[in-house]
Amino acid sequence: MNTDRIAFIDSHTEGEPTRVITAGVPDLGSGPVRDQLQKLKSQDWFRRCVILEPRGWDALVGAVLCPPHDPGCAAGVIFINNAGYLGMCGHGMIGLAVTLYHLGRIGLGQSRIETPVGIVEVNLLDSNKVAIENVPSFRLAKSVIVDVEGLGQFKGDVAWGGNWFFLAESVPMRIELQNVGRLTDVAGRLRRALWEQGITGTDGAEIDHIEFFEPSSKSGVDSRNYVYCPGGAYDRSPCGTGTSAKLACLAADSKLLPGETWVQESIIGSRFEASYQTGSDGSILPRIVGHAYVCSEGFLHRHADDPFVNGIG
Repeated sequence: MNTDRIAFIDSHTEGEPTRVITAGVPDLGSGPVRDQLQKLKSQDWFRRCVILEPRGWDALVGAVLCPPHDPGCAAGVIFINNAGYLGMCGHGMIGLAVTLYHLGRIGLGQSRIETPVGIVEVNLLDSNKVAIENVPSFRLAKSVIVDVEGLGQFKGDVAWGGNWFFLAESVPMRIELQNVGRLTDVAGRLRRALWEQGITGTDGAEIDHIEFFEPSSKSGVDSRNYVYCPGGAYDRSPCGTGTSAKLACLAADSKLLPGETWVQESIIGSRFEASYQTGSDGSILPRIVGHAYVCSEGFLHRHADDPFVNGIG
């Protein structure tokens, strides 16, 4: 029986899972990671195999290790999920750094990782605590009004933090685990309305992440959020790219100064500490600090006669 093996290490970052693929990746060449992404997209069976059921699940984000083109980078990475491909992933980058340390590929301190949208600096503060210097982030539009059928109007900001986000000014219901299903339904309908009404990121990019916020009841925490991801799952962590987008909006409104700390809590109660420095052309340079823990490692098997060898769906 012919069987292919794909090596993986699973971790979670503040509750959100990351699966780092360490071996068994199709040949993507040695060009810039953004070019390797296009080659991976042309072999989408691989993403479906490692992320979708029966080997994965909806909340899982994959981090495909690939050779960096930039000689100053310790690794290249392409982030994938149940819906497709991500430009960057904050929680995934934190999980990747802890996994690379677990493998002995990086040490404590600073390393650089090449992504399809730019180079990200990671600082491994200890074996489980990581600070990432994310890609330049910015707010594209403020107080955009969206009409959602059956729900009325939503107002919010459109911002980039490595992915495109709509950050709603109001929350449709309390951000609690018991409301995840209802929050997900509203966010999905809001995402569709944005696209149908021609509200996009730059160059017509789809806004495929939705964020709701409310004040946290916990001392020392600035905000609690719910984040809708492109495949319809919710982020268990406070979302690194989403927190970066939030910082960009706070900075644009002069509600958070460079170097000040913003503590963002997720719907499950986990936290990121975030701050920023001023970038160029109105952008900011976010810094996100969180914890990740290796959970498991092993091999995914692809049997030639398995009817679901490339996932379900």
